[in-house]
Amino acid sequence: MTETQLPAVNREWHLVSRPVGWPKPEDFALVEAEVPQPGEGQVLVRNAYMSVDPYMRGRMSAAKSYVAPFELGKVMQGGAVGEVIASNAEGIEVGDHVLHFFGWREFAVVDAKQAVKVDPQAAPLSTYLGALGMTGLTAYAGLLRTASFKEGDSVFVSGAAGAVGSQVGQIAKLKGASRVIGSAGSDEKVKLLVEEYGFDAAFNYKNGPVGEQLRAAAPDGVDVYFDNVGGDHLEAAIGSLNRDGRIAVCGMISVYNSTEPVPGPKNLARLIQTRGRIEGFLVGDHYDLQAQFVQEVGAWVRSGELKYSETVVEGIENNLEAFFGVLRGDNVGKMIVKL
Repeated sequence: MTETQLPAVNREWHLVSRPVGWPKPEDFALVEAEVPQPGEGQVLVRNAYMSVDPYMRGRMSAAKSYVAPFELGKVMQGGAVGEVIASNAEGIEVGDHVLHFFGWREFAVVDAKQAVKVDPQAAPLSTYLGALGMTGLTAYAGLLRTASFKEGDSVFVSGAAGAVGSQVGQIAKLKGASRVIGSAGSDEKVKLLVEEYGFDAAFNYKNGPVGEQLRAAAPDGVDVYFDNVGGDHLEAAIGSLNRDGRIAVCGMISVYNSTEPVPGPKNLARLIQTRGRIEGFLVGDHYDLQAQFVQEVGAWVRSGELKYSETVVEGIENNLEAFFGVLRGDNVGKMIVKL
């Protein structure tokens, strides 16, 4: 085994009780533990950047879902990228940088087959958690495959200033959308969408009924709706959907902390008239697009055609506040924790 000098203590976040409604600080604990040693075929990674994402709220519940819930009293998981400081695996050397799924901790032991080598010279390390990472692939697969986007489509994106939404809108523009509309939760974010990301129109959903604002922004209707929010946004999109319109359901952050069942859209019957389609998707079903995605989107990132934003929070001790910030919508673009 090759290694650099190993640290003595590893700090990691544990889930200690399952949140009801909005998560609270007392549902979590920052715990000191021994730095783990890599076994055969494993590497030890010093995490440099970690991701916090809305889907993690679902894993804090015991409810059956598409992925196992976090275990109580155990360290949580999430995307992370860092430097290999000890290697017991062929093909990965000390000093290499890898992307993996063992965040919420300073040091992680990762099976070599679960570590993806990344090049910090090709793009900043943090982008492998966002624009060139899972959120970027989510945008790419959801728009192009699930929503069957085609040139000339009019596209509406909710949560458009977030890591996924901002990339969906830009990819749609780069692929020849006739019009791209975004919704966000502040006037500053609306300005960012239009002036920085090139959206044709955007609105602050807090400034009035979503349906009315969408009709004003998309008077000719929408062909594709990329849903990150659910609730009134989904109902508004169905109301503005053109014939053969497609809705890709990526997330529904508006209902993640609800303690009671949330009513669905009241206008689903309109899908009959429009021959519309609603389809949910998970990025994990689309990793066959990874190479194509990195090649195409990586070129756009390097050329500056695709812009991305990051909200960076420093220190593992602030991981929890960064996560709460994502649920509140504080972030612009990808929320990243820098260690």
